[in-house]
Amino acid sequence: MTAKTRLFVDHPLGLGNRVSLSQPQAHYLFGVMRLAVGDAVSLFNGIEGEWRGEIVAAGKRKGKLECTEQTKPLQMPPDLWLCFAPIKKTRTDFIVEKAAEMGAAKICPIQTEFTNSERIKQERLQAHAVEAAEQCGGTYVPEVQQLKKLSAMLDHWPQDRQLMFCDETELGAATSLASASRGPWAILIGPEGGFSPKERTRLHAMSQAHVVSLGPRILRADTAAVAAMTIWQAALGDWA
Repeated sequence: MTAKTRLFVDHPLGLGNRVSLSQPQAHYLFGVMRLAVGDAVSLFNGIEGEWRGEIVAAGKRKGKLECTEQTKPLQMPPDLWLCFAPIKKTRTDFIVEKAAEMGAAKICPIQTEFTNSERIKQERLQAHAVEAAEQCGGTYVPEVQQLKKLSAMLDHWPQDRQLMFCDETELGAATSLASASRGPWAILIGPEGGFSPKERTRLHAMSQAHVVSLGPRILRADTAAVAAMTIWQAALGDWA
């Protein structure tokens, strides 16, 4: 039986393996969730699936669990990157959380010519991705990369990775990807100010780019990220 409480751990998981808890994890399990010795927690590390961990030691600042059985195999997401320009703090957090929930394999913050934010707190955003995976039942946690300039990313764009370019100027009926082929993909969401003419010209010229509309209205960046991932997953991902 799978435990209700899930916890991401940076520790090998396997039958009989014992997992030591950090102080924040111990506080969460024993101080917040009020769990005790003998209770079970679902553990995952993004590599070895999900395991039932039985609490064998509990304290205010530390604790230990023992893996008793695997409850889920590792479920890898599609080979999909979500590339987006950071916006306000809470809305950037939202994008990272939803990307992890909806099945992005990698999350790539980018700096465009019109991006307002020049830096991100990568560790904090990675923590949000972990929390989202814990909440949604996933066994994989996408990597949140450091902020990179869009121009630099495009300079080294993989030849075999197709790009869903969500161009806010392409208003109209939502674009279908039904005729597109599967394989490595990325979704590109621009900043609140949109892409610059130079960036748009370069993206339209890319052989890997598929220019799409997200409907008849201009969407906020965080809404656009969710809408684009929904369209892609329904056509080419593990929802299809």
